[in-house]
Amino acid sequence: MDQEIIARLINRITAAGLDAIVALSPENVTYVSGFVVPSQSLMRWRHAACIVTSDGKISMVAIDMEATTVKAHAGIDDLRIYREFSDDPMDKLAEAVKDLKLDHGKVAIEMEFLPAKDFATLQKNLPNVNWSAADPIFNKARQIKTAGELALLRSLSKLTDNAIGTALRSAKIGMSEMELAGTLLTTLFAGGAESYKLMIIASGERSEFPNVGPSARKLQHGDIIRMEIFGQKSGYLTGVCRTAVVGDATAEQYKIWSNLIECKYLVLELIKPGASCPEIYRKFLEKFGQLGFDPISFVAHGIGLHLHEEPYMGRYGNEIVEAGMVGAFEPLVYIPGRFGMQNKDMFCVTDKGCELLSDVTPTDTLLRVA
Repeated sequence: MDQEIIARLINRITAAGLDAIVALSPENVTYVSGFVVPSQSLMRWRHAACIVTSDGKISMVAIDMEATTVKAHAGIDDLRIYREFSDDPMDKLAEAVKDLKLDHGKVAIEMEFLPAKDFATLQKNLPNVNWSAADPIFNKARQIKTAGELALLRSLSKLTDNAIGTALRSAKIGMSEMELAGTLLTTLFAGGAESYKLMIIASGERSEFPNVGPSARKLQHGDIIRMEIFGQKSGYLTGVCRTAVVGDATAEQYKIWSNLIECKYLVLELIKPGASCPEIYRKFLEKFGQLGFDPISFVAHGIGLHLHEEPYMGRYGNEIVEAGMVGAFEPLVYIPGRFGMQNKDMFCVTDKGCELLSDVTPTDTLLRVA
């Protein structure tokens, strides 16, 4: 458990005039407890919950079959265990709320995650609680990373970048995308990642498609290879994407890549405390617009326990950049029926500017593989 995170949450609870906040989603249970409950994200009915009160008390609810695991790793003394199939976890959560003397209090809970059926059970068990939505509080709190979070995301960014670079440099004509996936995952886990999300390996004509996984397609001379993955450790994610060409690229492809890298350095320069997120996007569009392609609606987004978090540096919203924010920026081009190119890097905002976290695989020149 990160005590700095708990202190920040207590400050936000107090500022909002609340008595407590309840984390229910896998991401926010991890945020509070510092531990990923193994099966929570895999089976929706296996609820876990963490309560943080305005006076610093913490209580956790977990399922019986993972009780020993949670007890050993979460570091929360007040642990309430419910039996799968015979107990309702909402009854156990309500019991904890009553024991904390919050049954007439103001409590924020994750409305965007909690099923209506379960919320109805809570309302029945706790008719005098004044419920409100906790989601905006957690979302805002998680934008600014603690020293511990930053250290984790720095190392994870580098090992994710290294895994992609290693996999791409292993590419040969005749290899399948599935074989590349094997190298990518082997290197990722050997580097210290515990899991991953959204692996994208798209070559040749498939490179134009966003968010597609590897296939049996074999690499051919002249192929563009687009590879992206979100390495995961302790619940946290870092997203990196790299592009390579098998053999030599066309003049058009080199021109596009040059623009994308110019966009990368422009965005790196623009990201600093006090900067306007929509203004960063506007200036990005001026450079990207020289290519004549339609852009996506954002150039960068926050990242941490979710793949995408606020703030977005894009067409919508009006967030201001703050020191401690961590995100990913991703200039990209998808040309229907032809190919796609993308470069995605991790960054964190420092007191003075922007630090590039994914700095292992060189990107200034389009990577050529054989």
